[in-house]
This record gives sequence, C-alpha cells and structure tokens, in this order.
Amino acid sequence: MELFTYFYEDEIKRFFYQKPQNFNKYSNHELLSYGLGATLYMPATRPNIHQEILSKKHEGLTSLVIDLEDAVGDNEVYRAEELLIKELLKLFGELNKGFLSFGDLPLLFIRIRNLDQLKRVTGLLGDATTLMTGVVLPKFCADNGEELLEMVRQIHTQEHPFYAMPILESASVIQKETRMEELIKIKLLLDHYKEQILNVRIGATDFCGLYGIRRSADTTVYEIAVLRDCIADIINVFQRFDSPYVVSGPVWEYFSTKNRMLKPQLRQTPFRDRYGDEGLKWRAKLIDENMDGLIREILMDIANGLTGKTIIHPSHIKIVQALNVVSYEEYIDASNIVKSATGEIGVMKSMFANKMNEIKPHYFWAKKILLKSQLYGVLHEDFTNIDLIKKEVYV
Repeated sequence: MELFTYFYEDEIKRFFYQKPQNFNKYSNHELLSYGLGATLYMPATRPNIHQEILSKKHEGLTSLVIDLEDAVGDNEVYRAEELLIKELLKLFGELNKGFLSFGDLPLLFIRIRNLDQLKRVTGLLGDATTLMTGVVLPKFCADNGEELLEMVRQIHTQEHPFYAMPILESASVIQKETRMEELIKIKLLLDHYKEQILNVRIGATDFCGLYGIRRSADTTVYEIAVLRDCIADIINVFQRFDSPYVVSGPVWEYFSTKNRMLKPQLRQTPFRDRYGDEGLKWRAKLIDENMDGLIREILMDIANGLTGKTIIHPSHIKIVQALNVVSYEEYIDASNIVKSATGEIGVMKSMFANKMNEIKPHYFWAKKILLKSQLYGVLHEDFTNIDLIKKEVYV
C-alpha cells in the first residue's frame, strides 16, 4: 500500500522529487504512526464493507475506522456488532483465497465503546482479528484506559501488530480546571504502553458538544476559543521533543454544498497568478463544495504540528493526503539540518537563501519532516501541494 496510487507512473515522476514509499500495518512503528493520512470513518451498520475494501471503492483510501460507537444508535449496537463480524469474516475468507495480501489492505481499525465490547468482538473474530491494524478508544481518560491498553498489549504480537489510537474527547480533558492534570495522567499511562500507541486523536465534535457548540463550514477548530485552547494543551503535552506520539487533526464534518454566510476562505491571487482564468474557475468549484474551509483547517493542523486528519466523507481523502506532502524546500532544509547535527556548526543559511537553519532548535522538526517525506513523498521544486489537489480532484 502507498499513497497516490491513482497517479500514473509518469505523473509520479513529474510531481515528485522523492516518491512515496510502500507501507502497511507491519511497517516500523514510528514510521507507521505518520502514515494514517486521511482516516475515513464509516458506521459498522454500513452494508458490504468487505466488498468496498476488496474493490478499493474509495480511491486513495489508506486508513479506515469501522465505528461501533457514536455512528451507531444505542438500540442497534448488537446488530452493528453482528454485521461487523460478518463483514470482516467475509473479508478474511477472501484474503485466504489469495485475491490480495494482508499488506494490500488499508489500515483497518474498529472504534469500540468499552472493554466488554472489545473482548466480545475480538473473541468472535478469532483469527480474523489479524485483519485489523488496531482499535480506536473513544472518550479515553486515565481512569478507563489501563484495562483497554492492557488488552491491546495482549492482542499485539510481532507477527501481527495490533495498536491503540486513544481519542481525547472527554469533559475532564477540555474543562480547564481538570485539563492539565488529566492530560499528564493520560500521558503517563500511555508511556507504559507506548509500543502499542499508534496515534493520539482529538475528538473535536464531542468537545464542542459539551458546550452546545457546532462550528460552521466557515469556521475552523482554531477559531472556537475553548477548543483552540484545549488543542494547544494537547500539543503541549504530547508533542514535546522527548515524546514519541503523533497527534492527528480533528474531524472535518462538512461535505455538501450550501449557501455561504461568510466570505470564502481561499484568496483569489494564488489561483489567478498560477492558473489564470482556469484557476479562478477551479477556486469557485472548491468553494461550492465547501472545500475551502477544509483546506484552511488542514493547513492550520500542519502549522500546529498535527499529521493526518479524521474524515467522514471520501471526497476529503485526496485533499488531506495532498496537503501533507513535503515540499522540496522543507525536505532540503530538513536533510541539511540532520546531516549537519555533528556539533561542528550551530547555524547555517538555508540553501534557498531565505532563512537561517539552526541545528539544535530545528532538529526535531527536521526529523519529523524526513519521516513524513518517506510516506507522503517530496514535491519537485516547481510544484506545490495545491498543484496536487488540482490534479487529483478536479482534472
């Protein structure tokens, strides 16, 4: 499995200075933690999930969460479990017939409600549990997390890795008087199980729900004050230089066209200057499909050190992947910083003559960029992430 498989080989050569590399659930843990990309959620009650996976219905999909929690009504939980188990057993049977290998599957996760459900589902799946890359743990907190992580550790083996992705979305995390104490407790708990933690996720919808807030398509999470402050503290605790965790961007929940209340969030100039009248038409199409807010929020995610994003619609996949591709300038700067970390120099001018690269302060950033570059690739100098979106989505 790799990103951008919907490009022809000549297009890969045209756009990419460094091609994205193959990865799957068996890849190195540290590298894989950056590879979630656009993580698509779908309810466990959805029919024919196994066929959608086998047929690769959603072009570009590399990570999928089958949801038994909020996407399933309380009165249909057991039916959802039965459908999920039925679909995964069908998929397991097809793989055993040799139609594709385990390494060709997207990274598959189940979002469970509680420990009992995890035990029940994995028990009924039996050997088919090996299909899964892991489990998503909603409303994760220090009080309920240890037993769940212990079970994940028991399922995890070298031959068939099984990871946890806790979601931070509980009241004790967002409420100011308990937040830092709770985040530190969670961090200490995760440290005991860090080999089983693939990703830390942020539950923006649940956080907003606790305050009766729902952001519009014109508003990013960074403009909701209570949410912005909480995200800042999550980054502060989990993305320090000595922390092994990757934090992903929260869900973007809009995909349909509707009348706009506020001014569109994509400036005309970059589109007009690079593509002329065609660029302005393309910009209008992005705005009509409510993609401008998504693009702006992803750029803010990346600026704040987050990698990948939770999505609820396949139309978001290619945009999330494209915006996470490493630019040529970032890659060269990062490579030179890492190569120069020998203690002989402390600072040097960027090869692009537009910034200073300080070895010690920029080293952690550089290491992250090089990890991302292996999975998302590196653009040629003449191309931007917006060029990829234009090619992937609207050509």
